[in-house]
Amino acid sequence: MEIIHTINELKARLSHHRSQGQTIGLVPTMGALHEGHASLVRRSVADNDITVVSIFLNPTQFNDKNDLATYPRTLEADCDLLRECGATYAFAPSVEEVYPEPDTRQFSYPPTDTVMEGAMRPGHFNGVCQIVSKLFMMTEPTRAYFGEKDYQQIAVIRRMVDDLGFALEIVPCPVIREESGLAKSSRNMLLSDSERQIAAHIYRALHESKSLIDRMSVSEVHDHVVAQINAVDGLEVQYFSIVDGLTLVDIQSWDEAQSVVGCITVYCGEKLIRLIDHIRYK
Repeated sequence: MEIIHTINELKARLSHHRSQGQTIGLVPTMGALHEGHASLVRRSVADNDITVVSIFLNPTQFNDKNDLATYPRTLEADCDLLRECGATYAFAPSVEEVYPEPDTRQFSYPPTDTVMEGAMRPGHFNGVCQIVSKLFMMTEPTRAYFGEKDYQQIAVIRRMVDDLGFALEIVPCPVIREESGLAKSSRNMLLSDSERQIAAHIYRALHESKSLIDRMSVSEVHDHVVAQINAVDGLEVQYFSIVDGLTLVDIQSWDEAQSVVGCITVYCGEKLIRLIDHIRYK
């Protein structure tokens, strides 16, 4: 595997592969890689001739400077993992390389980007669209791979792809979980052992709530999940939204949409680490 730090070098390498008719898979990441990322890389390696994994902690998608400052940075370990997974290139540019000038582009895809994370983290999805669109333009991939843990992010990126006319396939990949059920996340590195144990209650409550939809209303299931999680010392629900799986608009009844998803964000521990997860109800 080769580590590339500049856009020009990346484009030159990929132009050669493209001229040979080779397919290119892109896995965008912010580093601090774990088994969830590894599953995306392995999928790309299986699907494509060439796999590029970007490792770039994108500052424009953080509305909380402290969140950016504390985000784990593990480049050496990340590259070791990517070698094991069979990636062709790790693209690890500097902030100055990606943003030689401020990116003033504005993306707006309501309601997809204005609810849930969009409401709680103003500007977050604009930053996501800025960096992902840049990566798409740099790599011109055949396919791009994203984890379903970030369910809303995939929905926003699909809207952006349609809007800007990118000729690529978005490939969503299943959530990878720890043995306890906790969704694997780079932020899990910030949790103590005891906090990891209590964080497992998030998915437990979500999973158990699937059995309630035949006898409880949407609002009753919502309140039940929130109460279950908030009853655990060290956990506090920021929001739990039960939405149409396509539009991400809140639903009022289970038969209102063909696809129904529950999306949640929970603060964990004294450092208030934000953990996100979701459950498919149907």
